[in-house]
Amino acid sequence: MSTGHGPTPAIDFDHPPADPVPVFEQWFAEAQRLPTPNPNAMTLATVDADGSPSARIVLLRGFSAEGARFFTNRQSRKGRALAANARAALLFHWDLLDRQVRIEGRVTLAGDAESDEYFAQRPVDSRVNAWASDQSEPVASRAELERRAAELTARFASGDVPRPPHWGGYRVSLDRIEFWQGDKYRLHDRIVYTREANGAYAVTRLCP
Repeated sequence: MSTGHGPTPAIDFDHPPADPVPVFEQWFAEAQRLPTPNPNAMTLATVDADGSPSARIVLLRGFSAEGARFFTNRQSRKGRALAANARAALLFHWDLLDRQVRIEGRVTLAGDAESDEYFAQRPVDSRVNAWASDQSEPVASRAELERRAAELTARFASGDVPRPPHWGGYRVSLDRIEFWQGDKYRLHDRIVYTREANGAYAVTRLCP
């Protein structure tokens, strides 16, 4: 719900900067400074081979001009959808700032070295559970999951837990990125950056 403007926006919506990356970085930094629950949480929307859409929350694990990065099980429902249709949309909603950011783009796989580096930073239990869970597949009970996790914890007792081959990173390119700043009386500010063939962005202000 829109309650009015948050802090002074990083954007002069009538004279926006040419590059959206610093704008996102400033907005994200402001969200991190406030008691915003999980400011790196973003909705990931995909469409599978049958044209069926689905959405879920994932966590941003890196942002640059190359795109927004996240990690997951590539055999999961979202992984299968991305294998069939390598385009996705992301949505950030920072309620305390009355802001949204929408990203649309092509999806590419992060390399093995990049995925290995991030996986190694995860807590040991999280690394073990990446092996224990056949994400999105049926399971009889929580007890079954806990049994698998216990077996794998014993197997990896040394703490050296390699990355599963089906687990890794994705990057969503910044083909379209929109910044939305709420207004109490619904005259919201919206600016959209659309990447052109030469790599530069066309910048357009939108009606709310």
